[in-house]
Amino acid sequence: MPQLEAWEAVFVSSQDFLDDIHGSLGCTACHGGDRTATDMPTAHAGIIVDPDSTGACGSCHTDTNEAHTGSLHGTLAGYWTVLDERSTEAERPQLQVAFDNHCASCHASCGQCHVSRPTSAGGGLLDGHTFKAVPPMNTTCTGCHGSRVNNEYKGLNTLEDGTSVPADVHYNPNGMACGACHSGDAMHGALEPGVDHRYDGAPLPACEDCHPDLVGSNPQHTEGHLEDLACQVCHSVEYKNCYSCHVQKNEDDIPFFRTEPSSMNFYIGMNHEQSEDRPWSYVVLRHVPIDPESFSYYGDNLLPNFDNRPTWVYATPHNIQKSTPQNSSCLNCHGNADIFLTEDKVDPAELEANRPVIVTEVPALGG
Repeated sequence: MPQLEAWEAVFVSSQDFLDDIHGSLGCTACHGGDRTATDMPTAHAGIIVDPDSTGACGSCHTDTNEAHTGSLHGTLAGYWTVLDERSTEAERPQLQVAFDNHCASCHASCGQCHVSRPTSAGGGLLDGHTFKAVPPMNTTCTGCHGSRVNNEYKGLNTLEDGTSVPADVHYNPNGMACGACHSGDAMHGALEPGVDHRYDGAPLPACEDCHPDLVGSNPQHTEGHLEDLACQVCHSVEYKNCYSCHVQKNEDDIPFFRTEPSSMNFYIGMNHEQSEDRPWSYVVLRHVPIDPESFSYYGDNLLPNFDNRPTWVYATPHNIQKSTPQNSSCLNCHGNADIFLTEDKVDPAELEANRPVIVTEVPALGG
């Protein structure tokens, strides 16, 4: 996201704001402070820079507030689903410190979608403090989901030979913003209470929501293919895979992280999240930025159960194409070991962690 000048970040368009129902409430209704004070320090005592759903927003938007406070955007529970599976209670205190220093800033408050840009992406008001019922994709959604989703969706990735990876067909030529598929209810957590990670429960959205008549719609859409393969297996192309990420602090006690170089790949693997809602045998896999020493700055061996969870995980890249190399002919998929996550493509140190997703026998034509 582009940086804002200091004045742009805090500029309030007074007339637009006052014409909005939120403007009629007055500043202190959301931000606190003392509106009757006669001096600056008293007036600004207790100021809340970023009001969230537990305070001012929730007093009016009660249904949305109740959902959001338990949502993945609100709780970041997905982080702990993974960390708890790779560690034990003994490591929890040190991991909590690391989480608070490096991960908690990704929390999305109400204001960071509807009034301002995400704090983790530099902050600043969206449009003179006017409230946006539908968050603008390019300054909120992709402010947090930028390095992978944004570049995939808009066709900004390139391969080693300089070839551009095309944009997702939903974006170009169809011009769909994030909200076209990701409903407000889903993003506020209203539809899936108790969900621990993004692939827990039914797919939201599901491809079938907009494409209900898939069986027989083309020769490859057989019942067998649709039952055995997630849609992305045939309709995704190369996407970014990230590797080791190490969190630490510098000499000024400022948290930062260091990552290994990413790569562009496309790999099909076994479905480790198989369920009644996600019954497919094969899914697209993406490498996530983790290794056994990712949190070593905060203590030794903080992920003692590292092998409990794959590092190549079920993914849904935002780079969907109608025609792809693997669906252009039967033999581009069947018997083509290049596009399957086989053992030789996995870091030897991560083999045990990835046993559930590694393909041991590439499907042959007619097999």
